Amino acid sequence: AIFSLRERFCAARLERRVQREAVAHTATAAMSSPPPSPTKRREMDVMKLMMSDFQVTLVDDNPADIYVIFHGPKDSHYAGGSWRVHVELPEGYPYKSPSIGFCNRMFHPNVDEMSGSVCLDVINQTWSPMFDLLNVFEVFLPQLLLYPNAADPLNGEAAAMLMREPDKYAARIRGAPPTHARRPNLPADPNCPPPKPLVRGPPCPRRTSSHISTLHA
Repeated sequence: AIFSLRERFCAARLERRVQREAVAHTATAAMSSPPPSPTKRREMDVMKLMMSDFQVTLVDDNPADIYVIFHGPKDSHYAGGSWRVHVELPEGYPYKSPSIGFCNRMFHPNVDEMSGSVCLDVINQTWSPMFDLLNVFEVFLPQLLLYPNAADPLNGEAAAMLMREPDKYAARIRGAPPTHARRPNLPADPNCPPPKPLVRGPPCPRRTSSHISTLHA
């Protein structure tokens, strides 16, 4: 069939309109679709972490219970070392924050040296479902090691040493024995036992001004 120029123009305009409406419908459907279920979200976030540069191990193929090898950030006292981190994702994840704990002993003002518990506001208090595990290991934990908060310590000895004797603090970290921080690309240290099941602890301690003054003294 032979169509006039006007008919071809009208057909092309109608086709463009249909395409625009299809794109708009797809965008609206995407915006109105419900968020993934907690189970699906856990699987997605763990898969995302596994596709990154982090070594991830699932306990009994359970994406809610994993171990991650975390490397000390560059330009920090922890550079060159690596730690095994235990992560548990609650049933309400991502609306509830993950539980994070270091298996290897970590000398840091905001980490309990014996249990490995981490005092990090963004995990303990201000967590948002917009965050994911990649944020934890690429941003939150590196920032914690780069900028320790000695005013809100879980490890009072580390906080006092950081404030009073920063050189000694740096030497203590860099001279940590292999059971504390191991070099990357080495197998897990057999002397580092698996951690106890993580328990969601109380909020990070809030120190009084007199306590902070004592640390500075």
